[in-house]
Amino acid sequence: MRLFRVPMSRQAPIPVARPPVRRVETGAHWYRPTALTVDVLAAGLPIAAAFVEVHDPHPLRLAAASALLWPLIGVFSKRYTPLAWGDRGGLRAVIRDWLVLVGALATVRVVCGLDSVPAEAFTALIPALVLTAVCQKAIHRHLLAARRNARALRHVLVVGEAPTVDAVVEQLAQRTDHEYVVVGACPVGDGEMRSGVPEYVRLPGEAPESPETDALAVLTAADEIAADLVFVAPGRLMSGERMRRLSWALHDGGRSLMVLPGITDVARRRIRLTSAAGLTLLHIAPPLQRGSHTVAKSALDRAGALALILFFSPLLVLLALAVRLGSPGPVLYRQTRVGRHGKTFAMWKFRTMVVDADRLKIGLEAQNENDGHMFKMRRDPRVTPVGRILRRYSLDELPQLFNILFGHMSLVGPRPPLPEEVLKYNGVEMRRLSIKPGLTGLWQVSGRSDLSWRETVALDLRYVDNWSLAGDMNVMARTLRAVLDGQGAY
Repeated sequence: MRLFRVPMSRQAPIPVARPPVRRVETGAHWYRPTALTVDVLAAGLPIAAAFVEVHDPHPLRLAAASALLWPLIGVFSKRYTPLAWGDRGGLRAVIRDWLVLVGALATVRVVCGLDSVPAEAFTALIPALVLTAVCQKAIHRHLLAARRNARALRHVLVVGEAPTVDAVVEQLAQRTDHEYVVVGACPVGDGEMRSGVPEYVRLPGEAPESPETDALAVLTAADEIAADLVFVAPGRLMSGERMRRLSWALHDGGRSLMVLPGITDVARRRIRLTSAAGLTLLHIAPPLQRGSHTVAKSALDRAGALALILFFSPLLVLLALAVRLGSPGPVLYRQTRVGRHGKTFAMWKFRTMVVDADRLKIGLEAQNENDGHMFKMRRDPRVTPVGRILRRYSLDELPQLFNILFGHMSLVGPRPPLPEEVLKYNGVEMRRLSIKPGLTGLWQVSGRSDLSWRETVALDLRYVDNWSLAGDMNVMARTLRAVLDGQGAY
């Protein structure tokens, strides 16, 4: 059996055949008992110790209530499910559950006629929050590693028109942080499939008179390849009524069904499901490009930039001396970049190249290693010895903190492009300019110059459409690891 799952490559993703992989449960057998044990101990032991310390008459009862309530809240919020372990936003759910725990324990004390909750009790609840969050993160990382090694996967049969099936296979092949691997397809109509995924049966273009025709074909194919899920893509040939009848048969046959709405790179928090007159409606909230969130982002950007300038001020002085003594020329390099809505600004960096680098670039155009509008060379002869070190650890970017302070840039955002790059942008790429560029971003923490132009644009557009303050915090935390690793920095 051929499976179609490849890691994100530096070229355009091409679905390729891979040897059969060993299938395991989506969640390893130790995930749930480990998470439950951590929650019980983290909620019970600190509470017991705190109430013993304040000489409470019933420390063990309160500790038992806490140890019972914390995992119970987790069960109701589905914190012990594969979906929660595979979710990057699991920390928000843990914080929400923790606040519920605090309120529940306070209510229990009031109902039992006990005194108000001492401050020590709230402090003792913090380990439950911290240890549960750490445990969730550890399970999340282990699950991602298993998926990258072609384990913890679910086999998928795709039903839809041939071009749509090819698009689904290609989209899933681009990343390895999900649990789905396409093992077969049931194309609808006469279109030719180009992805190479095994075609088990072809459904007629027009809905058959007998609804059982589609159902029998799809169920037979699913049984033959032991598919866990059936993905169905609606289209001209797969109408809503036809898909509805197929769903009945699949569910009656014990198969799970997922419908592909056709939209990509939309964060789950922006999606709300509703219905009207029997229609299932998918409401997609607009990106956060105005309002209180953007005001808060701007305020945090400037406050953060000021704090970082003060913190790194001794390092900034040392780096300035190193650049000045390392090669002739100014300490700072001033370059025109394009910001939000196409407005240009002067961006500052520590100089990492020889003084006439811009003139020399014309003779190096043929050696450009980037497949898009950017110019990148691994062994750029214009880079100075000191500049190579600064680039390796992204230290040359630190003067951009002043750009952030003056409102030209953000701490997190798309990479700031050059004017000559923007002149080559198409309509899709121009969307990168709808928010302020950033000192760091998804591009910087995902491989930087090693990424293809297509991957760079995809990451920037994903950020533009789905950014949030919590997501910015996550990117900044990942930036430290990316800087120390130095991958793609040249």
